[in-house]
Amino acid sequence: MDLTTNIAVAAISLIVTAMLGFFIIPVLRRLKYGQTILEIGPRWHKETKQGTPTMGGIMFIAGSVTAFGAGLLLLWGKGLLNFEPPHSVNFFNSVSGMIMAISFAFVGFLDDYIKVRKKRNEGLTSNQKIIFQIMIIAAYFTARVISGDTSTIIVFPFLGQLDLWYFYYVIMGLVILYLVNAVNFTDGIDGLCGSVTLIYCTAFMVICSILGFSELSVLSVAVAGGCLGFLIWNFYPAKVFMGDTGSMFLGGIVCALGIGAGTEVIMLIAAAVYIWEALTVLIQVAYFKATNGKRLFRMTPIHHSFELRGWKEVKIVLVFSILAAVAGALAIYLTNSLIA
Repeated sequence: MDLTTNIAVAAISLIVTAMLGFFIIPVLRRLKYGQTILEIGPRWHKETKQGTPTMGGIMFIAGSVTAFGAGLLLLWGKGLLNFEPPHSVNFFNSVSGMIMAISFAFVGFLDDYIKVRKKRNEGLTSNQKIIFQIMIIAAYFTARVISGDTSTIIVFPFLGQLDLWYFYYVIMGLVILYLVNAVNFTDGIDGLCGSVTLIYCTAFMVICSILGFSELSVLSVAVAGGCLGFLIWNFYPAKVFMGDTGSMFLGGIVCALGIGAGTEVIMLIAAAVYIWEALTVLIQVAYFKATNGKRLFRMTPIHHSFELRGWKEVKIVLVFSILAAVAGALAIYLTNSLIA
């Protein structure tokens, strides 16, 4: 691990993101880009969160991109970037991962923009989002193949490897589609998505360092710093929401780190909180249809069920963050088994 570079990158991302809050939040207020709260959500959300500026994800996207670029320059200056094949794949995976995340953020931005302009909680339709997301995923894998990364092997800690051949792109494409939207579901209360993603990215900073992926380590720490800077403004009571602009960007980063490092199975373990959140939504919908209107959970995503049981938002964020930290620690442990 290039500790000094990672510290510098984290500091740049944190400072840029935090400072942007002083400029972007007032602009969002003047533009009246406030969040419209769903009627079906917890009733107090509409009372306390209605009109809070959204699309604040722009803050940590800008901070992360700036810090990531600075980090790559620092690595280049230290002679730690290798542009000769096959090592050049590591550099390309980090850059293409960032581009994929920004592309998802653009889809989220369109969704947010339609919501705030039309003063409603629905922007792009589900089908429109999925079509855009599939196009981005296809472009990501196409670019990886062109760059020379044609591996279709999945590594299972302690068990061995499995070559999925061309099925790899279909399976992992569905995984990306699920995870990007799962991260989006996690963004439901103040500070939750930012806190969980901060922990996820910190875990992958360690994982990528263990495996020798300096560029991906820089990417992970850049986003971690951005999440921390954003939490200054987003932690309860939130002064700004990240919106789909931010959550879809973070979903892209979650996938870019896991797939870019060739740790697809470990990624799923580290992403346990996101997976759980989205799974409760799928189960609820299936159960609702199968039982003609009955509900298995009081409300989904599952963090809303805890709200309805009387848990405060800060408590939910703390408990979910602990779960994310346990999942991240397990992911790091399993990563060590890969090189043992």
